[in-house]
Amino acid sequence: MKNTALTHIHEQLGAKLVPFAGYNMPVQYEGVNAEHETVRNDVGVFDVSHMGEFLISGENALALIQKVTTNDAATIEIGRAQYSCLPNSDGGIVDDLIIYRMKEDQYLLVVNASNIEKDWNWISSHNDVGAEMRNISEEYSLLAIQGPKAVEAMQSLTSVDLSAMKYYHFEVAEFAGVQDVIISATGYTGSGGFEIYCKNSDAEQIWNKVFEAGKSFGIKPIGLAARDTLRLEMGFCLYGNDINDTTSPLEAGLGWITKFTKEFVNSENLKKQKEAGVTKKLVGFELLERGIPRHDYEIVDAEGNNIGIVTSGTMAPSLGKGIGLGYVKAEFAAVDTEIYIQIRNNKVKAKIVKPPFYKK
Repeated sequence: MKNTALTHIHEQLGAKLVPFAGYNMPVQYEGVNAEHETVRNDVGVFDVSHMGEFLISGENALALIQKVTTNDAATIEIGRAQYSCLPNSDGGIVDDLIIYRMKEDQYLLVVNASNIEKDWNWISSHNDVGAEMRNISEEYSLLAIQGPKAVEAMQSLTSVDLSAMKYYHFEVAEFAGVQDVIISATGYTGSGGFEIYCKNSDAEQIWNKVFEAGKSFGIKPIGLAARDTLRLEMGFCLYGNDINDTTSPLEAGLGWITKFTKEFVNSENLKKQKEAGVTKKLVGFELLERGIPRHDYEIVDAEGNNIGIVTSGTMAPSLGKGIGLGYVKAEFAAVDTEIYIQIRNNKVKAKIVKPPFYKK
């Protein structure tokens, strides 16, 4: 198991560490619900340094990115980020990722921890345009400082006006006494905040100063379990659960990041799928009765016929009810359609809803 630059701190704080994507990662500190509420109401910090980072540079950097991603990277200005995905040749998704435009001809691709090697090999295999590629995943740490008090709590650490930074914008600046830190108004929780990219050697200094600055704002360390409940309340896809090598971006409701104004890997087939219409769709649902939906539970109709599968599910801490995402046959995908989740021997009534489940 690999450690992040901060693993020793998580151990000191009494975190429960679990193996995740080849890393020792903190899954929780004081408990999922308490940590979830901290992020929804105050400010919490996740160590997500296991994520992967690739630098793509040179005059053909954009050409390579346009070829391997579904969104239109030509629209990204310097200082902006874009959510996108890497389609495979069979109609599925290699990974979802965020693309940062660092300079005129330099981009930072941030990929999921469990897919670093797979993504690197996939992008490399399509690099026939001579773009420069560097895998800097092992050199960088990433902190997600999330919650409604993040701006106020972190402002003393930088001269960048955090309150003026728009969603999916970023700046490279001094932060917590460290030069050249990427301060990005992104995150996976739906409660606002920032993601901080720094060299591993600076991670501990930044962590300590972040906690010092956030002390009077109720700042706490948060584990990956609360990250999962927070993202699910927003209806955000998790790779490996809700999207994978067999799910198309159109089935997953990612048509908004699938732009047919350019050619990309498998774009012809995806275009045909769009014209023909998908046969299954990723939907959000909430339980109308007691129960907790879980990954791989069957979704059935009133007669008990299988119509789909749960991909993510939980008891939503902010809502006090069972919620989930899952694929259903297209004819059952309309909002307010009644469905049932097969929880052991019980058919538990639910209805299709449009995420986000949690609304501020």
